[in-house]
Amino acid sequence: MQLVAYLNFPGTAREAMDFYAEALGGKVTQRFTYGQSPMGEQMSEPDRDKVMHSQVEVGSALIMGADGPSPHEAGSTTVNVMPDTPEEAERIFHALAAGGDVTMPLEETFWAHRFGALTDRFGKHWMVNCLKSM
Repeated sequence: MQLVAYLNFPGTAREAMDFYAEALGGKVTQRFTYGQSPMGEQMSEPDRDKVMHSQVEVGSALIMGADGPSPHEAGSTTVNVMPDTPEEAERIFHALAAGGDVTMPLEETFWAHRFGALTDRFGKHWMVNCLKSM
C-alpha cells in the first residue's frame, strides 16, 4: 500500500504538475481531463479541459493532483491511500469514514477497482484508490 499526497488546484494543475516533474527530475506519467472521462459530455465547456487527474513519478515516489472540484477546495491536500486489493480498499474506506462524511461512495470507476472520497472525523480529506492497470 502507498500513501500519496494529492494536491488540488484552481485550474492550474497542468502547469503545476509539469513544473513539479521538471523541478524534481521526474515525468508526468498520467494525465486526463474531465472532458476525456465518461462524464465529459456532462461538464461545462470550460471545465472539460481542466485536469481530472495527473501523476508525476520520480523514481518510486509519486505525487498526484487535479483541478479540484467541489467539495475539495483549491489549495487543499488530500491523502490518497492506494491499497492493493478491492477488499483492502473496502476495509480502509469504512474505517476512515467512521464518524466522518463520505463525499463520494466507494465504487468501481473507469480507472479503479474501487474509488471513494471522504472527510474523516478530524476534518481531513482522504481518497481510497485501488487502481486498475492502465
